[in-house]
Amino acid sequence: MDKIKPLFTATATAIGGRNGHTESSDGLIKADLSVPKEMGGPGKPGTATPEHLFAAGYAACFGGALDYVAKQKKKDASKAKITCAVSIGPREGGGFGIAVKMHVEDTSLVQPELSGFVHEAHEKICPYSHATRGNVDVTFEVVGG
Repeated sequence: MDKIKPLFTATATAIGGRNGHTESSDGLIKADLSVPKEMGGPGKPGTATPEHLFAAGYAACFGGALDYVAKQKKKDASKAKITCAVSIGPREGGGFGIAVKMHVEDTSLVQPELSGFVHEAHEKICPYSHATRGNVDVTFEVVGG
């Protein structure tokens, strides 16, 4: 496992698990949580799941990694639209797992170029990609111009 030199640390606390509340220590993120009906829960309106939070974080982080790679090549991917879908379900080996489908779209970049940037961002830069590698099935759909 690679060690890191922390540049920033975000802290959040959850009380009540999937049917509770989570909040970041600075108060910027606040979410009431409930188990969705598809998983046998109440699916309360206006609530989130850990998968919502993970999808939002991964999409934002991957967008930053993608633009970082593009800037290294004198290109701009700052307007790329990243949609991250996180699914949860039972694992073959027991317990639960997640799978990720990432849709990356930037028609200002030609398809082969954007695909190359996505590959490099996923393999070399994005910390979420590093954290999920070998543990989570992550697939990409890339749409360039």
